[in-house]
Amino acid sequence: MIRLTEEMRDAINPALARGMPCLLVTAWQDGWPAAGFRGSMMVYDDQHLAYWERTRGREMASLRENPRVLVIFRDPVKRMGWKFYGVATIYEEGPIREQVMARTVPEELERDPERRGVAVLIRVDRITTLGGRVLQERGPGE
Repeated sequence: MIRLTEEMRDAINPALARGMPCLLVTAWQDGWPAAGFRGSMMVYDDQHLAYWERTRGREMASLRENPRVLVIFRDPVKRMGWKFYGVATIYEEGPIREQVMARTVPEELERDPERRGVAVLIRVDRITTLGGRVLQERGPGE
């Protein structure tokens, strides 16, 4: 079972302001990785991360080909962090897009003044330490 904690929420939601944006890693169908920092990454609810995708760049194209992602958060001061493995869904319109946009940090929305971005919701299936020890994992059928 997956339950994102308050500690995770308190670390990830203000990460951009603290200079520690999350790293999003995707992979093309041919296996080549794509990675980029996401300052708008947030804990959406107990089982999902989300972010505002304003660039519509290579990572978004790779999500359409292969929705499996890895999100890495690291706090070098506290010497802690997590890896979140999951499956991403893109929302180009509708209530989830609006909810993610409303919760996106202002610094990221300012870079998208016409609000052409999309919401990406990531269903978290596994959480590990930075060293790879499994902390939580979604069970079969969950």
